[in-house]
Amino acid sequence: MSDRTDLTIRRATGADLPAVVAMLADDPLGATRESPDDLTPYREAFTRIDGDPNQHLVVAERAGRTIGTLQLTVVPGLSRRGATRTIIEAVRIHADERGSGLGTILIQWAVERSRELGSDLVQLTSDATRTDAHRFYERLGFVPSHIGFKLKL
Repeated sequence: MSDRTDLTIRRATGADLPAVVAMLADDPLGATRESPDDLTPYREAFTRIDGDPNQHLVVAERAGRTIGTLQLTVVPGLSRRGATRTIIEAVRIHADERGSGLGTILIQWAVERSRELGSDLVQLTSDATRTDAHRFYERLGFVPSHIGFKLKL
């Protein structure tokens, strides 16, 4: 099981992009939609993310190696009596670290950071085919309370 003593969770930098994009591409779904050989669109997206105070793109690093990532987005809202929510997106763990407990540490970090940011609710979506991920999130206390919809533009 991973622990926090040898792990750093920090804001991602441009230098982290190759490792982050490689993790995004390293699964059956990501392999069909990511292109790690051309970082140009990722650099442009990183510039937008990094300049937005409501975006928190982070990496987990151990011994100088990037082994996990997620993006936390703060969304102020009117519903739920003006609640602020955070959305966890693009959670990825390096293939060598899967099953080590690092995913749990990253999600727990994101929930705690959400509290620090004043959020009242943390939400996430997971592709319908990722049944292992669904069990993982439920084990961490997330409830599958909604059905998500997407429209590709």
